[in-house]
Formats: sequence, C-alpha cells, structure tokens
Amino acid sequence: MPDLHLETIIKAPLEIVFDLSRSIDLHILSLEHTRERAVAGRLTGLVEKGETVTWSAKHLGVTQKLTSLITDVEPYHFFADEMVSGAFKEFRHEHHFEKLENGDTFMKDLFSYTSPLGFLGIIADKLFLENYMTKLLEQRNLTLKQVAENGQWKELPGMESHL
Repeated sequence: MPDLHLETIIKAPLEIVFDLSRSIDLHILSLEHTRERAVAGRLTGLVEKGETVTWSAKHLGVTQKLTSLITDVEPYHFFADEMVSGAFKEFRHEHHFEKLENGDTFMKDLFSYTSPLGFLGIIADKLFLENYMTKLLEQRNLTLKQVAENGQWKELPGMESHL
C-alpha cells in the first residue's frame, strides 16, 4: 500500500485554503487535463462530512468513475475522504492544515491506496501508478496554491462567505 506525503505552503489564510481543498469546482479546475467532472452526489461548491462525490475522468487512457465519501471534518484543520467505489481496492486521502506564524498556511496531504489485482497491482505501483498519483496530487496542490494566492478563489461557488 503506497503512502504519499505532500507538503505545500500557501500564502493565503487558513480558512480559504481549507475551503478550497473541499471545493468541487477547484478540483475540476486542477485536473482539467483528465476531463475530471462530478457526475453524482455533490456536484459543485464545498463538500461536507457525510457527502459523496462521484467523479468521472480519463486516467491512463481509460475513462473511470470513482465515488468518495467525506468521512471526517474538523473545520480549518483536517478532513478526510475515502473511496467507496472505483478502480482501487481502497484509498484514503487525509488533508491537514496549519496556520503559520506569518499568516501563511501549511497544507499536508496523506494519501494511502491499495491497487487492485494483488501482485500485479504492486508491480503497477512500482512501475508507474505511484508516480502518476503523486503528479496528480502535485498538480491539484499547485492549482490550489495559485487560486488561493491570486484571488481567483473569489469566483468559485461556495467561497462567498470569505468575501
């Protein structure tokens, strides 16, 4: 089971970064190259505890659907989502946030997953999947950082409370 750890410092308030991380619209924007879209459950705005989102996207040349459930939320500090159906055997994505002394936000992603197909899945992880998943998370975090720092967040549904 690969465990991916990413850390990002964002020059934006904690509350904005936390809510952008829960934004369906930011997620879609960050993964445009995969034609990612929400097709069931929460379709726009900010996901809340107990909600599901079903995503459709093209990954590794194959259009796939994946449904995730928001299992835990501690406002402005933590939330987690877990796959309830999709291509993986399982996955859990934890999002951690901390306000730094200078007002910036430290964001940490912990992403754990198990590939399907047993031993073949382990080989796929080593050959390409772990790197592919890391790059997807890095792209998402780069987009989140840019949107948070340049004020584009003001245009996204669900972010009105920060205006």
